[in-house]
Amino acid sequence: MARRTRSDVNLLRLAELLQEHITPALCHAAFGRVRKTERQRAWTLTALVQFWVAVILRAPRALSQALADGLEVREPLFPRVPATPEAFFQRCRDLRPAFFVEVFERFTARVLTAVPPRYAAEMAEVQARFAALVVFDGSRLAAIARRLKLLWDERAVVLPGCLLGVYDLGRGLCRALVFEADAAASELKRAVAALDRLARDTLVLGDRLYCTAAFFEALHEHGCWGVVRRNKQLGLRKRQRLRKRRVQGGCLEDWLVRAGSGVSAPAQTLRYVRWRRGGTRYEVLTNVLTPARLSAEEALDLYPYRWGIERMFFDLKEVLNLNRVYAANPNAVAMQVYAAAIVYNGMRVAQSEAAAQLGWPPEDISPAKFFPKLAVACHLHLQEQQWARQFHRRGPRAHPHLIHRRRPWARTASTTIDVERRSEYRRHRRYCPARRHWKSLAHVRGGRRFLAKLS
Repeated sequence: MARRTRSDVNLLRLAELLQEHITPALCHAAFGRVRKTERQRAWTLTALVQFWVAVILRAPRALSQALADGLEVREPLFPRVPATPEAFFQRCRDLRPAFFVEVFERFTARVLTAVPPRYAAEMAEVQARFAALVVFDGSRLAAIARRLKLLWDERAVVLPGCLLGVYDLGRGLCRALVFEADAAASELKRAVAALDRLARDTLVLGDRLYCTAAFFEALHEHGCWGVVRRNKQLGLRKRQRLRKRRVQGGCLEDWLVRAGSGVSAPAQTLRYVRWRRGGTRYEVLTNVLTPARLSAEEALDLYPYRWGIERMFFDLKEVLNLNRVYAANPNAVAMQVYAAAIVYNGMRVAQSEAAAQLGWPPEDISPAKFFPKLAVACHLHLQEQQWARQFHRRGPRAHPHLIHRRRPWARTASTTIDVERRSEYRRHRRYCPARRHWKSLAHVRGGRRFLAKLS
């Protein structure tokens, strides 16, 4: 592999995206979609969104510290709102998360057209045959610390909620994110409901959970396609063998099958693709019945890319600090979740453009290295703008060259953000049996009444 040359990367793209799109006009349009009237408050809708986005960028130790930093103008990312902390917490308790969902969807719709699909370039030919290529999966949030009086006597691990993500494989963005305060809510039901947000002719990748006749029936009703890993609980009746050949030392078979018993959902006509070599076996099911549009080899090659959504959840939780929930009420948790998703999509656009500038695949840039530099650049960029406004206010006739100076923090060397390839040695995580014993906050004794009071 050729040695890469040193090059600089622009770190201000995330700040530019947030300033360009997270505007009062977008917030008012989003609120007009979910509600019609709003009482005037010190904590405006725009200030609330900007505050939670700043929380993701700066990761303060506590919300009270972030509110104090914003009020005393110690941190330019936090909006200065002349109100007490109690007003902020009441605002987060009373405002339902539908507003933040709408802001996230509008922001995503804008950045979706800003960049071409550069991720997963090996599957570009397959992506061109469908309207979009997305991955479905669910994940639970980290446990709540035992600081609530409600949880003192609870021995099980208490979770604040769960997520359902829709990951765009080509653009590397989170197309949709569904937060549910009940961590035990059915993932499959939420996935079927999320199909309404997809365009027709979209190809969906899913794991064994989605290998049901009901999910394929829902895909058919929405005009979408699916490639899922086979679950042996779904019965198959072989109808016709379309192809059999030797591939990479194994036997590849492509069958036309009838899936399901027809009791809970209508039986489906699907393609069953299986590759076997010794004890190794890979099996997927798809409702794309035309091999010319999706060959058996392409269906098998697609499935490992489902891991992209696992990386998305890792970046949201570990890189963007979503493992640390700042509040216990479901509305505030939802605000933090969707603010993290907004920052994530902005970071992925900046990552895509930086990779195009360097001539790299976007996957060669490490989000764990890239995001902290973007966050610092956002902080210093706003601080520079704040200093420039104060400078102009005190000296309106000052020459511009006194303000515009070199900004070494606005760029970074490519060698500081590239991915470090893992060694062959793998350290296995010790399994803790206590991870099985978890409970949703909604199922704690008195938890439903607690959530109803907060939401």
